[in-house]
Amino acid sequence: MSQQVLCGDAPLRWQDVALVARGKAQLSLSDKAWARISEGRAIVQHIIDAGQIAYGINTGLGALCNIVLPEDQLGQLSRNTLLSHACGVGPLLDEAQTRAIMCAALANYSHGKSGISRGIVEQLLAFVNLHITPQVPSQGSVGYLTHMAHIGLALMGVGDVVFQQRVMPAAQALALSGLKPITPGAKEGLSLVNGTPCMTGMACLALDDAQRLLDWADVTGAMSFEALRGQTVAFDAEILALKASPGLQHSGARLRQLLEGSPLLADSQGVRTQDALSLRSMPQVHGASRDQFDHAAKQIETELNACTDNPLIIGTLDNWRVVSQAHPHGESVAMACDLLAIAMAEIGAISERRLDRLVNPLVSGLPAFLVAKPGVNSGMMIAQYVAASLCAENRQLAQPAVLDNFVTSALQEDHLSLGTGAALKLQRLLANLYQIVGIEYLLAAQALEFHGADRLAAGTNRALHLLRESVATWEDDRWLAPEIGKAVSTLKNNHTDWLE
Repeated sequence: MSQQVLCGDAPLRWQDVALVARGKAQLSLSDKAWARISEGRAIVQHIIDAGQIAYGINTGLGALCNIVLPEDQLGQLSRNTLLSHACGVGPLLDEAQTRAIMCAALANYSHGKSGISRGIVEQLLAFVNLHITPQVPSQGSVGYLTHMAHIGLALMGVGDVVFQQRVMPAAQALALSGLKPITPGAKEGLSLVNGTPCMTGMACLALDDAQRLLDWADVTGAMSFEALRGQTVAFDAEILALKASPGLQHSGARLRQLLEGSPLLADSQGVRTQDALSLRSMPQVHGASRDQFDHAAKQIETELNACTDNPLIIGTLDNWRVVSQAHPHGESVAMACDLLAIAMAEIGAISERRLDRLVNPLVSGLPAFLVAKPGVNSGMMIAQYVAASLCAENRQLAQPAVLDNFVTSALQEDHLSLGTGAALKLQRLLANLYQIVGIEYLLAAQALEFHGADRLAAGTNRALHLLRESVATWEDDRWLAPEIGKAVSTLKNNHTDWLE
């Protein structure tokens, strides 16, 4: 039975968004959330009925904010807003990315400050739980607007969606699901495109992948360390305690646990004074990345639980305000994604240095390129090239997006976060990192087998056996690309809680 995630009473966690986006949970809104949504919409209707002037409700948008519109044009403004803003280009987002965006939008609407009607929120929630996923181009957002506009059009029955594992017109999916196209009213077009759901939702997915990769990097790093006969004194608990980094302590403890009881390492103590930094600094580098992960997660989760569109409707029917402000500016998420990109690029960089040592007989003490018959076999030689290439690409992807800036909307929006671009390039970087860590996993497993399973720590031995369920030991050259893919699948489909 699918898990249930309730939104509207307590803060929503990034893990909740990842669960729903990946199809592992259903989402619902609390009774209090629905009441807030209804109250916010009632205020909007009251403003219209009273003939009051309020930005985004009965005015033009952006640089057209001083143009007041008659009531009979407000619905058309909302429809036109969706049509004109749905101008994304480039490759389509995958289903999990689009679903994460919809989840983040629902979290925003649950506060009742957007002035959007209950019926539209119900339609968006139905899309999530029925797995009706709009086709959304990935490029074109300076932080917000285009992605949600494509989703809003799908709610109206315009455009294409993925439903029942095939692409079809949105109108057809609505009919099959017993839903009717929405007709957005005053402000609702703006509510459907504004805010930070696009960057925040995708950042939640990035956190999910980054957390898994941080855990696996400790595992593959421990395997490489053991295969290279590392000096475990570098991970001594008393020594590591002298640096009060929570991430360092966490990675150090996991490395000690993974390597505990290794006969190979016990026999190797003193074979060298100290190891290369890619081996002995794992607690420091992995730990620093964990600390940055924790900071990024806090920033992203804060944004996930914020009211993030403009304008916001606050107060009651008797005492209301419509406030134009800048909550759609996603600076904190953009910075968090950029910071996390740097941290995770470093995880890949140190992993590549370790796996390079594994294939180099001058420092490994193992057969060249990890094959018993080098010469006729190239073994793992070119796998290291691939990892180096991906690290180089990640160095480019780790350049901050938030520092870019452009002027849009005729000088009205003259500072932009580029947070959606930051989240997208972070996800590309993490996809590369899966390949790098997967290659280290493949090579470290091969290296450990030259030492013999009976000489390994229980933790690294378990990791080795898990990989061997899908990838056989290397003896002669065989097609390597699918084997890397299997190693990556092992990372993606298995948590490391077997260590606990």
